[in-house]
Amino acid sequence: VQLQASGGGLVQPGGSLRLSCAVSIKIFGIGTMGWYRQAPGLQRELVATMTTIGNTNYAASVKDRFTISREIANNTVYLQMNSLKPSDTAVYYCYADVRRTVADGWNDYWGQGTLVTVSS
Repeated sequence: VQLQASGGGLVQPGGSLRLSCAVSIKIFGIGTMGWYRQAPGLQRELVATMTTIGNTNYAASVKDRFTISREIANNTVYLQMNSLKPSDTAVYYCYADVRRTVADGWNDYWGQGTLVTVSS
């Protein structure tokens, strides 16, 4: 299962970016999708997640600035990032809880990461 993430780039403090991530193949089922990030020298941390029924969870550091959404029909998750700060600089990874076929169990799959740099 491949997750294709896009939308990263260089943005000035206070700016906005929108990340997207799609599951690239046909699958049996998909559960929670979300975003993590990893800044240089730090551990990967949760940014936001969304369940199939729309329940969301945000890191305290991004709440009220970032919004996660998803298109269930297209197995796509988005992260709208507003009021970006230099401390948001990191590689952002999407993930999805996926059941590939009816015979498989549920497993987490990760995208390749997209770099977000917030700098003036």
